Amino acid sequence: MSYVPRLRTLYKETIVPKLMEEFQYKSAMEIPRLVKVCLNQGVGLATQDKKLVDNAQKEMSLIAGQKAVVIRAKRSVSNFKLREGMPIAVRTTLRKDQMYEFMDRLISVALPRVRDFRGINDKSFDGRGNYSMGITEHIIFPEIDLDKVSKITGMDITFVTTARTDAEALALLKHFGMPFKNQRN
Repeated sequence: MSYVPRLRTLYKETIVPKLMEEFQYKSAMEIPRLVKVCLNQGVGLATQDKKLVDNAQKEMSLIAGQKAVVIRAKRSVSNFKLREGMPIAVRTTLRKDQMYEFMDRLISVALPRVRDFRGINDKSFDGRGNYSMGITEHIIFPEIDLDKVSKITGMDITFVTTARTDAEALALLKHFGMPFKNQRN
């Protein structure tokens, strides 16, 4: 038998029935599900030091478990000393098993390592059922070797769901175990 991520099994066996009962869906296809997780890391100081983007790409690839892509500037901005085509960010999109594995590591290992952690904000939904959160220190992930880190940076994480409303998406992420600050039931 092949390996199935823990959160995928949790979704199929426990979360689907709970959401079906909670929101009174008529069809199983109406139940919201997680589509993808997008990781994005802007490297603003890359205009001065080109190595920062390479380091960010390596670290993002370690965290995500797949190769991160370097994003280049679309236009020049003279105030920021930015030229068109300069590398300024890295990103990657996780789907299927890698998405569930990343989410499991985020919830059970990385977020508890944040200093003075009281939960994540439950007001960062976009109105269409997607949730975005920011992490100020990427070193909370166990894959990162602290001795090799040249600069501590943050990153943005977006959870894209098929939920139509923020309430449905909040319920879905809560059932997955996301530690929200204001637990509304």
